Amino acid sequence: MALYNRINGKELKEKIKQSTEERTTISFYKYHLIADPVSFRDDLYKLLDQIHVLGRIYIAQEGINAQISVPAHELDNFRTQLFQIGFLNGVRLNLAVDDNGKSFFKLKILVRKKIVADGLHDETFDVTNCGVHVNAEEFNKLADHPNTVMVDMRNHYESEVGHFKNAILPDVDTFREELKVVEELLEGQKDKNLLMYCTGGIRCEKASAWFKHIGFKNVFQLDGGIIKYAQEVREKQLENKFVGKNFVFDERLGERISEDIISVCHQCGQPCDTHTNCKNDGCHLLFIQCEACAQQHAGCCSEACAEILVLPIEKQKEIRKGINKGRQVFKKGRSEKIVFKALNHA
Repeated sequence: MALYNRINGKELKEKIKQSTEERTTISFYKYHLIADPVSFRDDLYKLLDQIHVLGRIYIAQEGINAQISVPAHELDNFRTQLFQIGFLNGVRLNLAVDDNGKSFFKLKILVRKKIVADGLHDETFDVTNCGVHVNAEEFNKLADHPNTVMVDMRNHYESEVGHFKNAILPDVDTFREELKVVEELLEGQKDKNLLMYCTGGIRCEKASAWFKHIGFKNVFQLDGGIIKYAQEVREKQLENKFVGKNFVFDERLGERISEDIISVCHQCGQPCDTHTNCKNDGCHLLFIQCEACAQQHAGCCSEACAEILVLPIEKQKEIRKGINKGRQVFKKGRSEKIVFKALNHA
Protein backbone atom coordinates (compact mmCIF):
# COMPACT_ATOMS: atom_id res chain seq x y z
CA MET A 1 0.00 0.00 0.00
CA ALA A 2 1.05 3.61 -0.56
CA LEU A 3 2.26 5.28 2.62
CA TYR A 4 1.10 8.75 1.61
CA ASN A 5 -1.91 10.39 0.00
CA ARG A 6 -1.98 10.37 -3.81
CA ILE A 7 -5.34 12.03 -4.44
CA ASN A 8 -5.66 15.72 -5.33
CA GLY A 9 -6.14 17.83 -2.22
CA LYS A 10 -8.97 19.91 -3.69
CA GLU A 11 -10.92 16.74 -4.47
CA LEU A 12 -10.44 15.49 -0.91
CA LYS A 13 -11.53 18.82 0.56
CA GLU A 14 -14.72 18.76 -1.47
CA LYS A 15 -15.36 15.15 -0.48
CA ILE A 16 -15.08 15.98 3.24
CA LYS A 17 -17.19 19.11 2.77
CA GLN A 18 -20.02 17.06 1.24
CA SER A 19 -19.67 14.10 3.62
CA THR A 20 -22.32 13.44 6.26
CA GLU A 21 -20.09 11.04 8.19
CA GLU A 22 -19.74 11.96 11.85
CA ARG A 23 -16.10 12.52 12.78
CA THR A 24 -14.33 13.56 15.99
CA THR A 25 -11.33 15.90 16.06
CA ILE A 26 -8.63 14.81 18.49
CA SER A 27 -5.17 16.09 19.43
CA PHE A 28 -2.47 14.40 21.48
CA TYR A 29 1.26 14.52 22.02
CA LYS A 30 3.95 12.64 23.87
CA TYR A 31 7.61 13.35 24.44
CA HIS A 32 9.37 9.97 24.20
CA LEU A 33 12.57 8.71 22.58
CA ILE A 34 11.71 7.10 19.23
CA ALA A 35 14.82 5.28 18.01
CA ASP A 36 13.69 4.93 14.39
CA PRO A 37 11.20 7.72 13.52
CA VAL A 38 10.95 6.67 9.85
CA SER A 39 9.90 3.09 10.59
CA PHE A 40 7.56 4.27 13.34
CA ARG A 41 6.02 6.76 10.91
CA ASP A 42 5.37 4.10 8.27
CA ASP A 43 3.85 1.65 10.75
CA LEU A 44 1.62 4.37 12.19
CA TYR A 45 0.45 5.41 8.72
CA LYS A 46 -0.59 1.83 7.92
CA LEU A 47 -2.47 1.57 11.19
CA LEU A 48 -4.34 4.87 10.96
CA ASP A 49 -5.11 4.62 7.26
CA GLN A 50 -6.91 1.32 7.83
CA ILE A 51 -9.39 2.97 10.19
CA HIS A 52 -9.76 6.06 7.96
CA VAL A 53 -8.07 8.54 10.28
CA LEU A 54 -7.31 11.92 8.72
CA GLY A 55 -5.02 14.61 10.05
CA ARG A 56 -1.49 15.90 10.45
CA ILE A 57 1.10 14.17 12.62
CA TYR A 58 4.73 15.08 13.29
CA ILE A 59 7.19 12.37 14.33
CA ALA A 60 10.70 13.00 15.66
CA GLN A 61 13.21 11.21 17.84
CA GLU A 62 11.82 13.26 20.74
CA GLY A 63 8.23 12.05 20.29
CA ILE A 64 4.92 12.62 18.53
CA ASN A 65 2.57 15.58 17.99
CA ALA A 66 -0.80 14.77 16.41
CA GLN A 67 -3.97 16.56 15.32
CA ILE A 68 -6.40 14.14 13.72
CA SER A 69 -9.99 13.40 12.78
CA VAL A 70 -11.48 9.96 13.52
CA PRO A 71 -14.78 8.47 12.26
CA ALA A 72 -17.14 8.41 15.24
CA HIS A 73 -17.87 4.71 14.80
CA GLU A 74 -14.13 3.95 14.92
CA LEU A 75 -13.37 5.86 18.14
CA ASP A 76 -13.21 2.81 20.39
CA ASN A 77 -11.15 0.90 17.85
CA PHE A 78 -8.83 3.88 17.44
CA ARG A 79 -8.20 4.11 21.19
CA THR A 80 -7.56 0.38 21.41
CA GLN A 81 -5.09 0.42 18.52
CA LEU A 82 -3.31 3.56 19.71
CA PHE A 83 -2.98 2.37 23.31
CA GLN A 84 -1.36 -0.83 22.11
CA ILE A 85 1.66 1.28 21.17
CA GLY A 86 3.70 1.04 24.38
CA PHE A 87 4.59 4.67 25.10
CA LEU A 88 1.16 5.89 23.95
CA ASN A 89 -0.82 3.64 26.27
CA GLY A 90 -3.16 5.95 28.19
CA VAL A 91 -1.97 9.13 26.47
CA ARG A 92 -4.41 12.01 27.01
CA LEU A 93 -6.64 12.59 24.00
CA ASN A 94 -7.91 16.16 23.74
CA LEU A 95 -11.30 16.22 22.04
CA ALA A 96 -12.20 19.39 20.14
CA VAL A 97 -14.51 21.85 21.88
CA ASP A 98 -16.36 23.15 18.81
CA ASP A 99 -16.24 20.39 16.20
CA ASN A 100 -17.94 20.21 12.81
CA GLY A 101 -16.16 17.03 11.70
CA LYS A 102 -14.49 18.88 8.81
CA SER A 103 -11.12 19.57 10.42
CA PHE A 104 -8.94 17.47 8.09
CA PHE A 105 -9.28 16.03 4.60
CA LYS A 106 -6.25 13.74 4.30
CA LEU A 107 -3.73 11.85 6.43
CA LYS A 108 -0.28 13.39 6.51
CA ILE A 109 2.49 12.04 8.74
CA LEU A 110 5.87 13.80 8.57
CA VAL A 111 9.23 13.00 10.14
CA ARG A 112 10.91 16.11 11.53
CA LYS A 113 13.87 17.06 13.69
CA LYS A 114 11.49 18.21 16.41
CA ILE A 115 7.76 17.88 17.01
CA VAL A 116 7.65 21.60 17.87
CA ALA A 117 10.23 24.01 16.44
CA ASP A 118 11.65 25.66 19.56
CA GLY A 119 15.25 26.46 18.65
CA LEU A 120 16.47 24.96 21.94
CA HIS A 121 19.43 22.63 22.38
CA ASP A 122 17.84 19.89 24.44
CA GLU A 123 21.17 18.45 25.53
CA THR A 124 21.89 21.63 27.54
CA PHE A 125 19.05 21.21 30.07
CA ASP A 126 16.70 18.65 31.58
CA VAL A 127 13.69 18.66 29.26
CA THR A 128 11.79 16.33 31.61
CA ASN A 129 11.96 18.79 34.52
CA CYS A 130 8.84 20.66 33.43
CA GLY A 131 6.46 22.87 35.39
CA VAL A 132 3.62 21.84 37.68
CA HIS A 133 0.56 20.79 35.65
CA VAL A 134 -2.63 22.45 36.88
CA ASN A 135 -6.26 21.79 36.01
CA ALA A 136 -8.87 24.44 35.22
CA GLU A 137 -9.83 25.08 38.86
CA GLU A 138 -6.20 25.39 39.96
CA PHE A 139 -5.44 27.56 36.96
CA ASN A 140 -8.21 30.00 37.88
CA LYS A 141 -6.94 30.27 41.45
CA LEU A 142 -3.37 30.91 40.32
CA ALA A 143 -4.60 33.44 37.75
CA ASP A 144 -6.20 35.44 40.56
CA HIS A 145 -3.14 35.29 42.81
CA PRO A 146 -1.41 38.71 43.15
CA ASN A 147 2.05 37.13 42.75
CA THR A 148 1.19 35.45 39.43
CA VAL A 149 2.26 36.50 35.97
CA MET A 150 0.32 34.71 33.22
CA VAL A 151 1.83 34.25 29.75
CA ASP A 152 0.24 33.13 26.49
CA MET A 153 2.78 30.82 24.83
CA ARG A 154 1.17 31.11 21.40
CA ASN A 155 1.76 33.33 18.39
CA HIS A 156 0.19 36.76 17.77
CA TYR A 157 -2.43 35.53 15.30
CA GLU A 158 -3.63 32.96 17.85
CA SER A 159 -4.00 35.29 20.83
CA GLU A 160 -5.51 37.99 18.61
CA VAL A 161 -8.84 36.13 18.44
CA GLY A 162 -8.86 34.70 21.95
CA HIS A 163 -6.87 34.61 25.18
CA PHE A 164 -7.13 34.47 28.96
CA LYS A 165 -8.02 37.66 30.81
CA ASN A 166 -4.97 39.60 32.07
CA ALA A 167 -2.47 37.39 30.23
CA ILE A 168 0.72 38.75 28.68
CA LEU A 169 0.36 38.35 24.91
CA PRO A 170 3.81 38.42 23.27
CA ASP A 171 3.67 39.92 19.77
CA VAL A 172 5.61 37.11 18.08
CA ASP A 173 5.38 35.04 14.91
CA THR A 174 6.92 31.79 16.18
CA PHE A 175 7.35 29.75 19.34
CA ARG A 176 11.12 29.91 18.87
CA GLU A 177 10.96 33.71 18.96
CA GLU A 178 8.57 33.72 21.91
CA LEU A 179 10.92 31.92 24.29
CA LYS A 180 13.47 34.73 23.95
CA VAL A 181 10.87 37.51 24.13
CA VAL A 182 9.20 36.13 27.26
CA GLU A 183 12.56 35.78 28.99
CA GLU A 184 13.23 39.46 28.31
CA LEU A 185 9.72 40.57 29.32
CA LEU A 186 9.96 38.80 32.67
CA GLU A 187 13.44 39.99 33.58
CA GLY A 188 13.58 40.45 37.35
CA GLN A 189 10.37 38.47 38.00
CA LYS A 190 11.80 35.00 38.54
CA ASP A 191 10.32 34.71 42.04
CA LYS A 192 6.76 35.15 40.82
CA ASN A 193 4.34 32.38 39.87
CA LEU A 194 4.90 31.90 36.15
CA LEU A 195 1.61 30.55 34.77
CA MET A 196 1.72 29.46 31.14
CA TYR A 197 -0.81 28.14 28.66
CA CYS A 198 -1.06 27.14 25.00
CA THR A 199 -3.51 25.32 22.72
CA GLY A 200 -3.16 21.73 23.89
CA GLY A 201 -0.19 21.82 26.25
CA ILE A 202 2.71 20.71 24.09
CA ARG A 203 4.49 24.06 23.82
CA CYS A 204 4.32 24.53 27.60
CA GLU A 205 5.95 21.13 28.20
CA LYS A 206 9.22 22.33 26.70
CA ALA A 207 8.85 26.00 27.67
CA SER A 208 8.25 25.27 31.35
CA ALA A 209 11.38 23.10 31.55
CA TRP A 210 13.38 25.86 29.85
CA PHE A 211 12.16 28.60 32.18
CA LYS A 212 12.93 26.45 35.23
CA HIS A 213 16.40 25.89 33.77
CA ILE A 214 17.07 29.63 33.49
CA GLY A 215 16.03 30.32 37.06
CA PHE A 216 12.27 30.78 37.40
CA LYS A 217 11.28 29.39 40.81
CA ASN A 218 7.56 28.66 40.52
CA VAL A 219 6.53 27.46 37.08
CA PHE A 220 3.02 26.21 36.29
CA GLN A 221 1.38 25.08 33.04
CA LEU A 222 -2.25 24.52 32.09
CA ASP A 223 -2.68 20.76 31.75
CA GLY A 224 -4.17 19.94 28.37
CA GLY A 225 -4.08 23.58 27.33
CA ILE A 226 -7.05 25.70 26.32
CA ILE A 227 -8.88 22.71 24.84
CA LYS A 228 -8.96 20.74 28.11
CA TYR A 229 -9.66 23.92 30.11
CA ALA A 230 -12.76 24.70 28.04
CA GLN A 231 -14.10 21.21 28.60
CA GLU A 232 -13.43 21.31 32.34
CA VAL A 233 -15.10 24.68 32.97
CA ARG A 234 -18.21 23.45 31.16
CA GLU A 235 -18.32 20.10 32.94
CA LYS A 236 -17.62 21.54 36.41
CA GLN A 237 -19.45 24.85 35.85
CA LEU A 238 -16.37 26.90 36.71
CA GLU A 239 -15.73 30.53 35.81
CA ASN A 240 -14.46 30.76 32.23
CA LYS A 241 -11.54 33.17 32.15
CA PHE A 242 -10.89 32.64 28.43
CA VAL A 243 -12.45 35.17 26.06
CA GLY A 244 -13.03 34.65 22.35
CA LYS A 245 -11.90 31.82 20.09
CA ASN A 246 -9.20 29.21 20.44
CA PHE A 247 -7.17 29.19 17.21
CA VAL A 248 -6.60 25.64 15.89
CA PHE A 249 -4.28 24.39 13.17
CA ASP A 250 -6.79 22.62 10.96
CA GLU A 251 -9.48 23.47 8.43
CA ARG A 252 -11.70 24.97 11.16
CA LEU A 253 -9.06 27.59 12.09
CA GLY A 254 -10.80 28.18 15.39
CA GLU A 255 -13.23 26.85 17.99
CA ARG A 256 -15.42 29.16 20.01
CA ILE A 257 -14.83 29.20 23.75
CA SER A 258 -16.86 32.30 24.65
CA GLU A 259 -19.26 34.48 22.69
CA ASP A 260 -16.90 37.48 22.93
CA ILE A 261 -15.47 38.77 19.64
CA ILE A 262 -12.26 40.57 20.59
CA SER A 263 -10.67 41.06 17.16
CA VAL A 264 -11.60 42.88 13.96
CA CYS A 265 -11.73 42.24 10.23
CA HIS A 266 -8.29 43.04 8.83
CA GLN A 267 -9.87 44.80 5.85
CA CYS A 268 -12.68 46.95 7.22
CA GLY A 269 -12.17 47.01 10.98
CA GLN A 270 -15.58 45.63 11.94
CA PRO A 271 -15.76 43.12 14.85
CA CYS A 272 -14.81 39.71 13.48
CA ASP A 273 -12.76 36.67 14.51
CA THR A 274 -13.04 34.47 11.42
CA HIS A 275 -9.64 33.45 10.08
CA THR A 276 -9.26 32.52 6.43
CA ASN A 277 -6.52 31.97 3.89
CA CYS A 278 -6.30 34.23 0.87
CA LYS A 279 -7.90 32.42 -2.08
CA ASN A 280 -5.02 33.38 -4.36
CA ASP A 281 -2.90 30.21 -4.52
CA GLY A 282 0.18 32.38 -4.89
CA CYS A 283 -0.48 34.01 -1.52
CA HIS A 284 -2.57 32.02 0.99
CA LEU A 285 -1.95 34.65 3.66
CA LEU A 286 -3.74 33.83 6.90
CA PHE A 287 -5.86 36.80 8.00
CA ILE A 288 -9.20 37.78 9.56
CA GLN A 289 -12.01 38.57 7.14
CA CYS A 290 -15.72 39.31 7.67
CA GLU A 291 -18.44 37.99 5.34
CA ALA A 292 -18.95 41.37 3.65
CA CYS A 293 -15.26 41.74 2.83
CA ALA A 294 -15.07 38.12 1.71
CA GLN A 295 -17.74 38.88 -0.90
CA GLN A 296 -16.24 42.22 -1.88
CA HIS A 297 -12.71 40.86 -2.29
CA ALA A 298 -13.59 37.33 -3.49
CA GLY A 299 -12.02 35.81 -0.39
CA CYS A 300 -8.70 37.52 -1.09
CA CYS A 301 -6.52 39.62 1.20
CA SER A 302 -6.15 42.49 -1.28
CA GLU A 303 -7.29 43.88 -4.63
CA ALA A 304 -4.01 42.70 -6.14
CA CYS A 305 -4.77 39.08 -5.19
CA ALA A 306 -8.41 39.42 -6.29
CA GLU A 307 -7.22 40.57 -9.72
CA ILE A 308 -4.92 37.56 -10.02
CA LEU A 309 -7.73 35.21 -9.02
CA VAL A 310 -9.79 36.02 -12.15
CA LEU A 311 -6.90 35.31 -14.53
CA PRO A 312 -6.69 31.99 -16.41
CA ILE A 313 -5.20 29.20 -14.28
CA GLU A 314 -2.11 28.91 -16.47
CA LYS A 315 -1.44 32.63 -16.10
CA GLN A 316 -1.83 32.35 -12.31
CA LYS A 317 0.69 29.50 -12.26
CA GLU A 318 3.10 31.57 -14.34
CA ILE A 319 2.83 34.51 -11.91
CA ARG A 320 3.51 32.42 -8.80
CA LYS A 321 6.25 30.30 -10.36
CA GLY A 322 9.39 30.43 -8.23
CA ILE A 323 7.71 32.30 -5.36
CA ASN A 324 8.41 30.88 -1.90
CA LYS A 325 4.87 30.83 -0.55
CA GLY A 326 6.08 29.70 2.86
CA ARG A 327 7.96 32.93 3.38
CA GLN A 328 4.94 34.96 2.24
CA VAL A 329 2.65 33.53 4.92
CA PHE A 330 5.31 33.42 7.61
CA LYS A 331 4.25 36.68 9.26
CA LYS A 332 0.61 35.67 9.33
CA GLY A 333 -1.88 38.54 9.32
CA ARG A 334 0.85 41.19 8.98
CA SER A 335 0.84 41.80 5.22
CA GLU A 336 1.08 45.42 4.11
CA LYS A 337 -1.46 44.55 1.41
CA ILE A 338 -4.20 44.44 4.05
CA VAL A 339 -5.27 48.09 4.10
CA PHE A 340 -6.96 48.32 7.53
CA LYS A 341 -4.24 46.27 9.19
CA ALA A 342 -1.52 48.42 7.63
CA LEU A 343 -3.20 51.65 8.76
CA ASN A 344 -3.82 50.21 12.19
CA HIS A 345 -0.12 49.49 12.65
CA ALA A 346 1.09 52.78 11.18
